[in-house]
Amino acid sequence: MQPELLRGIELFNRAEYFDCHEELEIAWTPEQGPRRLFLQSLIHLAVAFHHHEQGNPGGAKRQFQKGLKKLAGFLPHCEGIATGRLYRDTIAWREHGGARPTIKLQ
Repeated sequence: MQPELLRGIELFNRAEYFDCHEELEIAWTPEQGPRRLFLQSLIHLAVAFHHHEQGNPGGAKRQFQKGLKKLAGFLPHCEGIATGRLYRDTIAWREHGGARPTIKLQ
């Protein structure tokens, strides 16, 4: 697994969403094709959780929609990530108006 993706997963799992977004963008920038879209889905979700924690529900909602829409094409697993679980957990968390996210990438 690419070092930037591993680092992004670690940051996401520690709820360091802004830094996760930054790290994943390093991996995303040179990519093309499906992998670029997959990485972008993770970036959108990290940004969504960051917006949520910053009290920006509108920004969070838009980023969740983008991220989940893109992630749907990579279910149930992609690059060592249980994307099906991530997708379901994110939707369930949103529906229950979660406080601090406990969603993990791995």
